[in-house]
Amino acid sequence: MKRVVLVTGACGGIGSVLCRRFVEDGATVLALDVDTAALDQLVAELGAANVTPVAVDLADADNVRDRVAQAVAARGPVDVLVANAGAAEGMTLAKTDAASWQRDVHLNLNGAYHTVEAVRASMIARQTGSIVLIGSVNGMTALGHPAYSAAKAGLISYTKSLAIELGRYGIRANIVCPGTVKTKAWQARVDKNPQVFEDLRKWYPLRDFATPDDIADAVLFLASPMARVITGVVLPVDGGLMAGNRLMAEDLTLESL
Repeated sequence: MKRVVLVTGACGGIGSVLCRRFVEDGATVLALDVDTAALDQLVAELGAANVTPVAVDLADADNVRDRVAQAVAARGPVDVLVANAGAAEGMTLAKTDAASWQRDVHLNLNGAYHTVEAVRASMIARQTGSIVLIGSVNGMTALGHPAYSAAKAGLISYTKSLAIELGRYGIRANIVCPGTVKTKAWQARVDKNPQVFEDLRKWYPLRDFATPDDIADAVLFLASPMARVITGVVLPVDGGLMAGNRLMAEDLTLESL
């Protein structure tokens, strides 16, 4: 029987690749996104037999619950949830106000909670399920975007709570934390500085950045039987960024590393 996979932020740079990869893996995808036109395009690309579009604002808990229930009634219960939706506004505290803080927290943290709540009871009843949240290295250290980063840090704690409380029901929960990923979300920064990726490369031990397919590789592994005893894990997919600070280490040791 086909697995049913729920993906939020389904039309973004990472989300659309997640949908494609799960379809290629033989799954039926429930694609959640607020952009109805993009959802139509995603269905056209991957096929209506494989993808059910769910247009919903993740900040609206009741609507998320109802729309997911409708999709489940048509396609079957959710086996895998990938809470991928995310975006960032204020790049610094000085450029963050109360409204933008609330928007970042609602989407990045509360939106994930609302989506989990829409499937949690069904997973408990069936005694099985895999939840993969998409966090960020911003949730692990200070790298700008303070509201977004605070929300992603909250996701790490939330993931661990899910793992310890739902493990008894056979439900696993893990979080993938990407570093820099080349997607359209970076376009404004590229417009401001066309060399931004080259400027950032020095901070990454592998001197390279993840692609959306690299993130999908990690998610598909964590959602698969190969990871059957892996839960509560925080997995950076970041070219080694969180391993340490090579440039500072060189200044401390006075050696080239």
